[in-house]
Amino acid sequence: MAFVNPSDTAIEPQRKMIRRITAIPGMVIFGLFWLGLIVLCAVFVDLLRPYDITQMDLSARLLPPGTPGHWLGTDELGRDVLSRLIQSVRVSLVIAFGATIISAIFGTTLGFLAAKFRGVVEHFVVMLADFQAALPFLIMSLAVLAFFGSSMVLLVCLMGFYGWERYARIARGLAISAGAQGYAEAVVQLGATPRRVYLRHILPNVASTLIVSMTLTFPEIILMESGLSFLGLGVQPPETSLGNMVGFGREYLTTAPWIMLFPAILIMLTTLSISLVGDWLRDKLDPTIR
Repeated sequence: MAFVNPSDTAIEPQRKMIRRITAIPGMVIFGLFWLGLIVLCAVFVDLLRPYDITQMDLSARLLPPGTPGHWLGTDELGRDVLSRLIQSVRVSLVIAFGATIISAIFGTTLGFLAAKFRGVVEHFVVMLADFQAALPFLIMSLAVLAFFGSSMVLLVCLMGFYGWERYARIARGLAISAGAQGYAEAVVQLGATPRRVYLRHILPNVASTLIVSMTLTFPEIILMESGLSFLGLGVQPPETSLGNMVGFGREYLTTAPWIMLFPAILIMLTTLSISLVGDWLRDKLDPTIR
């Protein structure tokens, strides 16, 4: 008769956790760590920010990084770059997260409608998706913001229409595939309404693919917002965003490059981390790869 050491059974879950962590590629661990750090900065920005973003000190203009009290230097108005950088992280993440949610909901809804009704509705949704994919979205955004003026709500809603055609195509294809597998038809025979079929049975089965698509769209929206803010039609002063800081810092690229350099590096690392984590999630959640 074999006896099991109680200490071995207590250590086994820890060993499994260690094996799972060591199985994650190093770049993905870096991406997860960086995204966690960015989220913490966005949540606790009021506690981490050493100065108010509008606090000016003209006697401390263009101080270089490493100056005591201004570890990332100051800008042309003597405002603390670190404080504005932390605030910019929150603004850029709120815009990107809100726009990604709007895009995913809108695109998934149209995809499900196309899969449900087929025929004319399906052709209309596919045609609309093709039109959206061929549309120069940046030029359209510039025109809309220049005509209506820039505001946070309009910017988030406008960014929310970026990339919705991907979700529509994915949701339509997966919903048609799920319907062909039979389980959706089975719950219909039991008396379930179409809304219950799609929300309670089909959506959970396609959610993993949609979540991965969101991680791929998220960095693109961050870059899109940064480009609009760089051109002066995104986030408006006194509020600040990463693209906004890059746009204002370009005028001091030769005399004070840190004003533009730090937000540019932050944009690069954040988009890279999201892309790395998104690719890893796609490999982990895609059943065809396993």
